[in-house]
Amino acid sequence: MSQLEAATLAALLATFLEESFEGLDRAETGLLRLADDPDPEVIGDLFRAIHSIKGGAGAFGVNEVTDLAHVMENLLDELRSGARPTPEICAALLAGVDELRATLRAPAEGRQLRAAAHQAICARLVALRGSSAPGPAAAHAAPGAPAVATGAWLVEFTPHPGLMQNGNDPLRIVRELVELGGEVAVDTSRLPALDKLDPTEIHLAWRIRVPGAVPRPQIDEVFAWVDGECTLAVAREPASPSAAELPVLAIAAPPRATDEAPPSPSGLSSVRVGIDKIDLLMNMVGELVITQSMLGELDSEGPVSSDRAAQIREGLLLLARNTRALQESVVRLRSMPVGVVFARLPRLVHDVSLKLGKRIELDTSGQGTELDKTVLEKLGDPLTHIVRNSIDHGIELPADRLAAGKPEHGTIRLHAEHRGSAIVIEISDDGRGLDYERILAVAKTRGLVAPDAQLRDDEIAQLVFAPGFSTASVVSDVSGRGVGMDVVWRHLKEVGGDVHIESTHGVGTRTTLRVPLTLAIIDGQLIRVAEQCYVMPLLSIVETVELDQTRLKRLGTQEVYRVRDQVVPVLDLGVAFGLRGRGEATSVLLMIVEADGFQLGLIVDELLAQQQIVVKSLETNFGRIDGLAGATILGDGRVAFIVDIVALTRGIRRGGRQLAA
Repeated sequence: MSQLEAATLAALLATFLEESFEGLDRAETGLLRLADDPDPEVIGDLFRAIHSIKGGAGAFGVNEVTDLAHVMENLLDELRSGARPTPEICAALLAGVDELRATLRAPAEGRQLRAAAHQAICARLVALRGSSAPGPAAAHAAPGAPAVATGAWLVEFTPHPGLMQNGNDPLRIVRELVELGGEVAVDTSRLPALDKLDPTEIHLAWRIRVPGAVPRPQIDEVFAWVDGECTLAVAREPASPSAAELPVLAIAAPPRATDEAPPSPSGLSSVRVGIDKIDLLMNMVGELVITQSMLGELDSEGPVSSDRAAQIREGLLLLARNTRALQESVVRLRSMPVGVVFARLPRLVHDVSLKLGKRIELDTSGQGTELDKTVLEKLGDPLTHIVRNSIDHGIELPADRLAAGKPEHGTIRLHAEHRGSAIVIEISDDGRGLDYERILAVAKTRGLVAPDAQLRDDEIAQLVFAPGFSTASVVSDVSGRGVGMDVVWRHLKEVGGDVHIESTHGVGTRTTLRVPLTLAIIDGQLIRVAEQCYVMPLLSIVETVELDQTRLKRLGTQEVYRVRDQVVPVLDLGVAFGLRGRGEATSVLLMIVEADGFQLGLIVDELLAQQQIVVKSLETNFGRIDGLAGATILGDGRVAFIVDIVALTRGIRRGGRQLAA
């Protein structure tokens, strides 16, 4: 195989995997709706999703997916014909979706396919069909079909050469006839010479002898998906079957996947982009070309007249405007709707609530809100852990809710929206709320706060993000190990976001996640500290006030400042970054910043300009430095470091728990 052919096959395989996982997500969503709403349109969409996956898998020879998808199709076909989707059927089909997903992911993740589990799920799905009988032929017979055959069927199956190019696999059809008790012989008379063999076409034909107990409609059903793509002849077997003259082809069990099986989507890095975004980008590039031409006309030697200077200024303003529009277009190219992550959660709510005996509805809004793909990928685990905690710790059992005067069904709401240059995602529930006394008691026991600490409710709520923190008395497969909320905090910190919890006992809890639209470009405030220039993310700045030395006090080793009716700890950035000693500051500005619901005052020397900052990674280009989140290159060529507000507030909170109280 040439490199071009290999690259083409890899691209097709990547597309197949991407579309398969989208189809499985769509099927999962439909199955969750099916139990409560047996809508024929939902069943039809389910059938089409599974059929498309089967067709693609057949084209690539992923027989495990093809076989399981076909069994699922049979069951869905009964639902299309009017059978009622029972909870058992929905649960079995969901298990089938999970197995299809695991089968497609297994090779690239280095896992062996679970043959026993695969067969068990197939058997479970087959058992839920309307008929069952001892023999393989009778198992597929229509109700009321005669049990005694009057003569075997002889099936002559000649696929058209391009059948596989439409996603069909002739061997799958042959295997189905084998399941009906068929005996197979292969016809190789159409095979061309080796130098004229086209591997994308079919040059074989099959003759299958099927027991006469199998009704003719059942045989026709096997070929329903290749109607018009093959030559088919079905007749009662003659006295001297011509099939006996052909070599017998043994149809073995489907081979297990090898290392050459399709890779997992986790190895793919692609984004589907709508044509409208491409058109907008092309328009922006066109505007830049026009601006470049205009500025080129003004580029001439000699003195610059006032008219030409005005034209240059106008051209530069136009260039800046077009560059900003181009930048926004490129950011949109990397953007994906947050609904991609929201779509994972209905299954989680369904499975966990079923396991815990709770009745919970999930309400989502703002699914079309878009943000950078890199940021979006980091939101999956945090949202999963927060929703899981809401189900386990927040929503009460139906009897407890009724006793408290609440509806039997609990509700978890997810909402996403743009706020300035950030995306805000709120996860709220109508459960029991946080037990502040228990959280504080556990925190004191673990040494997270001083034994005599008196914290506000919002400060107590933030303690749940400490590593290993858990109030669960029993460790289960749902919660209790103290890693969930720590994962939430760490993932949000990685993308420069923050998280805040509000809760009212007996009413519910609301968790707010705030993340930037993109990691590549941020809105920043340039500041001067000593002789150095730093960047403060605008998202973290609350306000900047003139420093009044009379309000600056010291509690122990920590300086604090009173801002109206609130006391905030103070950190001199010049001292923290080793630019000056204690007491050497002559600054008159205090910048109040916030992260994780905690405010900190930073002493700075001067506010410079606000501008958009292109973020450069320090870890990639140099190494990790505490207190710095990255760097950027300014217009004059200088390097300015970006201050890590989350790390600074976290350090102050760890070192001054008594102060925070």
